[in-house]
Amino acid sequence: MEPRPWHRFYADDVPHDIALPDAPLHAFLQASAARHPGRAAVILSGPGFHSALSYHALDRATDRFAGALRALGLRRGDRLAIAMGNLPQYPIALYGAFKAGVTVVQVNPLYRGEDLAFLLRDSQAKALVTLTRLYPNVAAVRDRTALEHVILTKVADYFPPLWRALYRVARERREGDAMPRGAGLVPWGRMMRGHALPPSEGAAPEDLAVLQYTGGTTGRPRGAMLTHRNLAVNAAQGLAWFRGLREGEECFLVVVPLFHVYGLLVLNAGIRLAATQLMVLMRMFEARLVAEQVPRWRPTVFPGVPAMYAAINQLKDVARHDLHSIRYCLSGAAGLPAEVARRFEELTGGRVAEGYGLTEAAPLVAANPIWEGGVRKPGSIGIPVPGTDVRIVDLESGTRDLPAGEAGEMIVRGPQVMQGFWNAPADTATSLRGGWLYTGDVARIDADGFLFIEDRKKDMIEVGGLKVYPREIEDLLLEHPLVRDAAVIGVPHQLRGETIVAYITLRTPGGDAVPARRQIRDWLRERLPSYKLPRRIEIVDAIPKTLIGKPLRRVLRETAAAEPPAEDGTEG
Repeated sequence: MEPRPWHRFYADDVPHDIALPDAPLHAFLQASAARHPGRAAVILSGPGFHSALSYHALDRATDRFAGALRALGLRRGDRLAIAMGNLPQYPIALYGAFKAGVTVVQVNPLYRGEDLAFLLRDSQAKALVTLTRLYPNVAAVRDRTALEHVILTKVADYFPPLWRALYRVARERREGDAMPRGAGLVPWGRMMRGHALPPSEGAAPEDLAVLQYTGGTTGRPRGAMLTHRNLAVNAAQGLAWFRGLREGEECFLVVVPLFHVYGLLVLNAGIRLAATQLMVLMRMFEARLVAEQVPRWRPTVFPGVPAMYAAINQLKDVARHDLHSIRYCLSGAAGLPAEVARRFEELTGGRVAEGYGLTEAAPLVAANPIWEGGVRKPGSIGIPVPGTDVRIVDLESGTRDLPAGEAGEMIVRGPQVMQGFWNAPADTATSLRGGWLYTGDVARIDADGFLFIEDRKKDMIEVGGLKVYPREIEDLLLEHPLVRDAAVIGVPHQLRGETIVAYITLRTPGGDAVPARRQIRDWLRERLPSYKLPRRIEIVDAIPKTLIGKPLRRVLRETAAAEPPAEDGTEG
């Protein structure tokens, strides 16, 4: 790659370009198992117990899973859906599928009804791996899908033997984890009796590895087609950026959901590095539980989202937990407030770098320098990672490059960019043009090549013909001492085109909303032009978000349209 402005901010040992891997993802598991067979690949840590799988054991388990898939009738190129939380069964099913040449469909385990039916139907998945407790959701839609087999595992399948027995007696039925009976239901134990396949049966680097659905927060999801090479090269890009990581010595705190493309990157990079993947047994992210596990296992890398770091910062007795093993944190999915990063770095002694990615790019595109002495600019998502090119083009035609400092659509080129959208040629043609991925994100780039996200193009609000970026208002709201969280949307308005509605949660719930709303409105009036002022400020108990921490603006827009209260009367 020809030198770009941002390359002068690379450390000396960070390459400008990245070599394309000539092996599928499961080859990295096999290599790590050969070099570090006894090292813990996965640790599942729960309250009072833990269990571990070595790299040798993980490699053997994925061999058996691959052979069992073939025995069920799945062939190279068929689709296997996985719907579960962060458990050892996830990497076993994932890498087992890769060894069988089967494409994995990543499914949010909270999906049910038509959301679940659509993903299974659109992908034409032949089989699904899920938890016994989630099977009722699958049973309700199974006749609307192409599923031939449902592979069922229990939460406790990788608990230590004593704990597994106690769970079976005390909690299994109460939690809905008893194994159901029926046609096409395959117990996990049967999958672990499969036979390894010849290497020729597995996927090739150019084969489709994953269908990662995106767009569910704004409309009908689309399956981004990511090959083994897309995902392998993105793991290599991330590892090149986090210089100083040591093969066979690191421990990754894996609390971002593995069904999300961010979690997938973390897992692939960790396995390539022969790192230990520390999974904490919890239904949703629990800051206290995670903080308690850090001194026990001493993870060195904590990829997360701002809400996770903020929640740990806010623990009343956080100082009693020794968090100093954490050296590197990559923050993604949402803007990282400077105070959150500063406080977390103070607690850990490590470094927090904000990054940027999107599903269609496998996902990592840009990150702030994380090394000692690296330049970090407030509010920036950083600079493109090795082998990645970025431009800012006009919003109207998408063909005219904009000068430094001017906001437009960010477009990306690199070996991590997807092959297109599954069963959606029109969407593919819109997103992939002339070798560039049109991200839909509005951003600007400065003269040094540092990128600054303004907002999503689809979330941009048009007020009387003027453009308003929700993130600008949200960032201001988060600076107010009364505000804990904020999300801003536009709703249709007969005269203005759209009107701005702000949803906020307060730091002290249960207070009088009227004076709080007045204070916040006055605060904004001093800092924003009139056309950017929210006409409504709604104080709510919680803002709906995805499991990765992004506000569900679609849900907020539906809420605002269904129950439009009177406007606050802010003068325009």
